[in-house]
Amino acid sequence: MNSPNDPTEPPPLALHLEKCKGLTVTWRDGSKGFINLVTLRRMSQSADARQDRESQSTNPLHILKHSSAEPLTALTAELVGNYAVRIRFSDGHDTGLFSWLYLRSLASDAQNI
Repeated sequence: MNSPNDPTEPPPLALHLEKCKGLTVTWRDGSKGFINLVTLRRMSQSADARQDRESQSTNPLHILKHSSAEPLTALTAELVGNYAVRIRFSDGHDTGLFSWLYLRSLASDAQNI
């Protein structure tokens, strides 16, 4: 099984970040995927986001941190090498990288909800 940070996934043709909605990814095979902002933030690969997900899986009453009363937005998206994108969120979070393979899995999961 491939790791979420597997660099063998080719880069997408296009990334379109709608700062109040989410990220649309156009893949080289012509398929498209959309991941909303809340999912992107919650599923970040950063250590603090992973810890929150682990806590929530063992305690369904665990309250996820949210550091702002304002609605969550994406401020910027920046390419990291040829394997990932880093999204900076309005709550100050910017440490999680989204590899191409991980984005594909998030988009696929989102379409199956």
